[in-house]
Amino acid sequence: MKRMMTLLIALLVLAMMLPAAAETKIPIIGILQYVQHPALDAAREGFIKGLADEGFVDGQNIKLDVQNANADQSTASTIADHFIGQDTDLVLAIATPAAQALANKTSTMPILATAVTDFVAAGLVKTYEAPGFNVSGTTDMNPVEAQVRLVKRLVPEAKTLGLLYTSSEINSKIQADLAKAEAEKLGLKVIEVTVNNTNDVQQAAISILEQVDALYVPTDNIIAASMPLVAEEAITRKVPIIVGEENQVLSGGTATEGLSYFKLGVQTGHMAAKLLRGEAKISEMPIETQSEFETLINKTFMDAVGLTIPEDLLPFAKDIVVE
Repeated sequence: MKRMMTLLIALLVLAMMLPAAAETKIPIIGILQYVQHPALDAAREGFIKGLADEGFVDGQNIKLDVQNANADQSTASTIADHFIGQDTDLVLAIATPAAQALANKTSTMPILATAVTDFVAAGLVKTYEAPGFNVSGTTDMNPVEAQVRLVKRLVPEAKTLGLLYTSSEINSKIQADLAKAEAEKLGLKVIEVTVNNTNDVQQAAISILEQVDALYVPTDNIIAASMPLVAEEAITRKVPIIVGEENQVLSGGTATEGLSYFKLGVQTGHMAAKLLRGEAKISEMPIETQSEFETLINKTFMDAVGLTIPEDLLPFAKDIVVE
């Protein structure tokens, strides 16, 4: 009888332990956003939506750890250490500096990056078709040439184009070089002014706007975060700003033909789902792009500076109030 009782107790203890042993570890997904501005915010929200579309929901079967580096590379590096320390299962890096901060810290943790213009030039992958390392994701390369051609559509008499961007952001430099080449094809003289951080933006904007007929701003994180300020100075001097993406227009820019960062984020979320389900290896997952671009014209800005919107672009014009 005693042996039977001992056996029953042992079986009861084993039965109590089985559920705990069968529990599955909830994957931790880190998100490192380089700086807060509408485009990168949209990419983050799109990523979360893309995960949810695939059945991965924060607090249910995944845990999201969202961090912001506030445009500081040392902070980004510290956040990377944090993700490594907690054995994060997958990390989303939003913007090139965030991706580089993570890639410099680990060669094993899967890193998906978005809002990166050129993965190869940034040293993140070997090729777009076969990344080869622990990084893949979606590129935000814009149709820069088409954007620059908007200058001639909106300001036919323009002779001088300004380029304003951050000197340390490789994605911005790549776009600026493409814009310069296209501007020269169109017979536009190009003047470049660069900034190092947000403290430089207002003075740099004033300096370049005094010298040009139109301004081009790529998908630059520092300038995007200060777009309302740049737009205010541009309206004062009646100089339109052609920008790299729609959120920069919604923040005060004049016009763009660009991609949707929200859709880019959704696309990256679908890639993350494949990794979480074990359907793909990060080193073999090709970099994905967007093939459809959207035109947006800031009618409020155009009216304020006395410029006429071409008739065929009127369907893309929108009254925009920057808060």
